[in-house]
Amino acid sequence: MDYSELVNLYEALEKTSKRLEKTEILSNFLKKVDKNDFEFVMYLLQGRVFPSWDERKIGMSSRIMLKVIARASGVDSDKVEDEWRKIGDLGMVSEELIRNKKQRTLHFLKLKVEKVFENIRKLAELEGKGTVDKKINLIAELLSNATPLEAKYITRTILETLRIGVADGVIRDAIAKAFDKDVKEVQRAFDASNDFSKVVLAIKEKTLGRIKIQVGIPIKVMLALKEETIEDAFERTGRPAEIEHKIDGFRLQVHKSKNEIKLFTRRLENVTERFNDVVEFVKRNVKGSEFILDCEAVGYDPKTKKYVPFQNISQRIKRKYSIEKMMSEVPVELNVFDVIYYNGENFINEPFKKRRELIKKIIKNEKFKIKIVEGIITDDNEEAEKFYNNSLEKGMEGVMFKTLDAPYKPGARVGYMIKLKGEADTLDLVITGATWGEGKRANWLSSFELSCKAGDKFLAIGKVGTGVKEKNEGVTFEELTRILKPLIMEEKGKEVVIKPKIVVEVAYQEIQKSPSYSSGYALRFPRVIILRYDKGANDADSLIRVRNLYKKQ
Repeated sequence: MDYSELVNLYEALEKTSKRLEKTEILSNFLKKVDKNDFEFVMYLLQGRVFPSWDERKIGMSSRIMLKVIARASGVDSDKVEDEWRKIGDLGMVSEELIRNKKQRTLHFLKLKVEKVFENIRKLAELEGKGTVDKKINLIAELLSNATPLEAKYITRTILETLRIGVADGVIRDAIAKAFDKDVKEVQRAFDASNDFSKVVLAIKEKTLGRIKIQVGIPIKVMLALKEETIEDAFERTGRPAEIEHKIDGFRLQVHKSKNEIKLFTRRLENVTERFNDVVEFVKRNVKGSEFILDCEAVGYDPKTKKYVPFQNISQRIKRKYSIEKMMSEVPVELNVFDVIYYNGENFINEPFKKRRELIKKIIKNEKFKIKIVEGIITDDNEEAEKFYNNSLEKGMEGVMFKTLDAPYKPGARVGYMIKLKGEADTLDLVITGATWGEGKRANWLSSFELSCKAGDKFLAIGKVGTGVKEKNEGVTFEELTRILKPLIMEEKGKEVVIKPKIVVEVAYQEIQKSPSYSSGYALRFPRVIILRYDKGANDADSLIRVRNLYKKQ
């Protein structure tokens, strides 16, 4: 397939914000795609060249992309940077400069989706001396043969800022419509594979029903909704419900196949090497040759044996060096609360009560190593409140309410699982913009725009600088600048637009209505508590929750 056909699809999808229209446009397109092109098309449609769980990354910064555009367009790098500051979008800069290019190569090649896909994928495979030049050459080759529109979307794909507003739900519905399949059947296959290209190819080969969960390939974890009272929690889950301790740690999905164990975060990142201690706990204390467990890892003080807040252990998730030292300084305990797959049997559609019973049969508790999350089954408000208070006294965040007869729903926030937290309200918000500082902060991003999630969009709810430190204690300006700088999508003067990727937990005094921000709300006296390395942009709190918190003030 010519890449130009995919680009025309991008344009059509970008021009409408209506979900049904996007579904119709995409459905009609998918009907025309050749079987041999589906792998490339389905990934590029999502603005990626690897599955979401794949450890390989494109890894090309805006600065390197700027050099690529300069080489392909024949324009000086300083001029490209000037245009970037003026326009704000490197994709549009690429489009404009390729359009104005005075001299086309004599050997102009029409780009195919496979060529674009393969060149971009090779970026992750390059290493060693001269890597940057090789990367520049690979993409400059594409841009030199691209039309202006093709150049725009190649650039955006590489920078992972496609901006066509197509979420998983739209792709799922379009696949079902294009190939006359039940939406639930498509969703089931996607839940098991986490890969739309596999789903479409299975449909074409009439093997959709054979897609199974594969140990070693992470699935999206089921997510909880938040409620403010015990009565509201029971209203969601029904009575009776399982009520469990809510631990201030981070999700770990544990996969075992024969003697190999892999650990994945809720963002599907493989962190096995950083948690070799957990691997040993699992080997010693979990029966079974093949399984997938859903767990929470919590840190504790090795001297006092008291649990510590998430911020004390967050660095272990990202740590790649001195791992043994970190294991002794910040040990963790694995708390198991669900099982997704066990010895060849898929438990996704089994009721939670049955999954919980299986956990009790296969887990052997070992203090400060691994244990089953403590819980009770009740339909009584007073008993629930007593357990809730007991949980807080033990240093937990609160409790989780769970529907006893509910299945496991990967990646979904459903009423089967409810959080009830004890501390003052905080929000998990994504950073979508920032301002370069002045004076001694001139080299740092200093004021950060925060956004909540509304469907496929992120809506601003305020700016924050408080809680971020200048020195190495807690979240620092230097650390935020380092991780946000490669995510800059637009730059106008001191103001920058940031790709929605980094989540921070934010405390605040009050939520106010505000016409100044796109969410319609503003946080009064917001303060950054911690960087949530374990969460992605889709885990940010929703506008619905912000609205509910505002009403309950």
